[in-house]
Amino acid sequence: MLLTPTMHTTNKILAFIFIFHAGFISFSQAESSKENQTNDSIIESKFHDYYKKLIESEKLRIADSIKKAQLVDELKQLKNTDNLKKEDLENQLKDIEDAEKERLVNKKNKIDSLRSHAKGHPVIGVLKDTLFLLYSKIGASSPKDRALSISNKIKSLYSDDFLKTDSILSIPLDSSVDIVYKETIIMSISETDAIWYNKDISQLAQEFTTNIKTSIVKAREENSTQKILIRIGLVLLVIIVARILIWLIDKASKYLLLFINKKKDKWIKDLSYKDYTFLSAEQEIQIILFFVKILKWIIYGIFAYITIPIIFSIFPFTRGWADTLFGLIWKPFKGLINAVWDYLPNLFTILVIFFVMKYFIRFIKYIFTEIKAEKLKIYGFYPDWAMPTYNIVRFMLYAFMFILIFPYLPGSDSDVFKGVSVFLGVLFSLGSSSAIANMIAGLVITYMRPYKIGDRIRIADVSGDVVEKTLLVTRVKTPKNEIITIPNSSVLSGNTINYSIEAEETGLIIHTTITIGYDVPWRKMHEVLEEAANRTDKLLKEPKPFILQTSLDDFYVSYQLNAYTKEAQKQAGIYSDLHQNIQDVCREQDVEILSPHYRANRDGSESTIPKS
Repeated sequence: MLLTPTMHTTNKILAFIFIFHAGFISFSQAESSKENQTNDSIIESKFHDYYKKLIESEKLRIADSIKKAQLVDELKQLKNTDNLKKEDLENQLKDIEDAEKERLVNKKNKIDSLRSHAKGHPVIGVLKDTLFLLYSKIGASSPKDRALSISNKIKSLYSDDFLKTDSILSIPLDSSVDIVYKETIIMSISETDAIWYNKDISQLAQEFTTNIKTSIVKAREENSTQKILIRIGLVLLVIIVARILIWLIDKASKYLLLFINKKKDKWIKDLSYKDYTFLSAEQEIQIILFFVKILKWIIYGIFAYITIPIIFSIFPFTRGWADTLFGLIWKPFKGLINAVWDYLPNLFTILVIFFVMKYFIRFIKYIFTEIKAEKLKIYGFYPDWAMPTYNIVRFMLYAFMFILIFPYLPGSDSDVFKGVSVFLGVLFSLGSSSAIANMIAGLVITYMRPYKIGDRIRIADVSGDVVEKTLLVTRVKTPKNEIITIPNSSVLSGNTINYSIEAEETGLIIHTTITIGYDVPWRKMHEVLEEAANRTDKLLKEPKPFILQTSLDDFYVSYQLNAYTKEAQKQAGIYSDLHQNIQDVCREQDVEILSPHYRANRDGSESTIPKS
């Protein structure tokens, strides 16, 4: 028979799945074996003390039982007239019975304390199903050894073609009950077994006997020829259905690819921005086709993952494999759901803290916005402090909110989470020392109020208008349209000259110095400089300009002209106009400017005053 491409693909898929499953089963069995060994060791160490005390208790019980039998015999042999002796024997019997009750209570309390740590060892039936669990040992046989021995005996009974399940009986003894078949003792049920199940020993024996009988009967029904033929038919049916579905998936994928190719010119265009093309239409179609193929193989995988456990669940001896495969998906999914459900109270607490803090911060922002707008006035608190203070308060509130939320974060109590937190804190501290210094300087500058946005200032050799203030830097725009960024720590460590603070109210004093010879009367010079100031735009007429004679040098007198202006940002233009007007007025009044100075002794050379 020729294999079609679809059949070939199907065979490869099934082969891959079977190989993967075989490897997984081997790996799972190995891992499960390691885990079981570890758990067995832990349980054995915890139960060692319990078994030791149980042996001592059993010795006392046997001794009391022997003594009790002796006392009963003595009572029977006594004469009716020997009342004192009879009373003494009855008292001894009562003491033994009280000690027996106390021993049972102590044993029950001890077993109750071990229930949360106990792991029962299963007695496995013929169909690999768990019939019941054993927790206690009898004699030198551990619970694990007992469970294994009983499981093997049940399998032997199942293999007996002449077995009559009605002949499996429970026979009570002195302190235990045996479950037997003819001469074979299948298992013994002790007083301790009954305490583990919180049942009467006879009731527990009857329950175990019923489980063993039912297991054997059910196994014989499941392994009958008719059942096997039905299962084989079901497997063939599942394979046929799987084959049809894989064929349909393959056909659907081919149809989808053809449909995309037919519509690609209409639906798919170049992905571009302006003149740059990120993906061409051809590249997009290749990506879409690639994802369609990937999707097809994902569907194959999901379908195969569902089909194989269905096949395994048909036969009793492979049902455990089906449960394992389903558990791979269901257990993590169930664990995720349980984790989310368990975390919901913490999540609700986090949301409450977040929303309460969010609206409280909004209220704080409203208060500081009102202060900034000067609608709310607080004595000693300036409006320009409002938003910087709000930013500080907001940061502190967010930090406080994080401290409140931190214990409720998943994994916050793990050593890894704590280690990462410490590492990030150290990294931040080492890498941001200069930034923190600038931030602190920015806070100090904010409350010092040496300048505000728009002020003309001078810091060291930088002069210009403040265009931006942040916690880290101050940006100044110079008269040459240069933006200079100055770290706040440098601002705080140096001197800052602010030209704008007083300019708006009393005016900034513009001053310049010229040198004039002694031959010019000082009163005339004052008039000249005052006239030059009055001719200069942007210099105030009131208050009036004033002149200071700052020095009497060897060759000239130094006159300093002082005039008021409210245009601090236009100092360069004002100085230029003022100097031009000084030159013009001095020329008009025949005043010679001795800068640089000339010797006062004339030798016939011309005056330095320009003729026009």
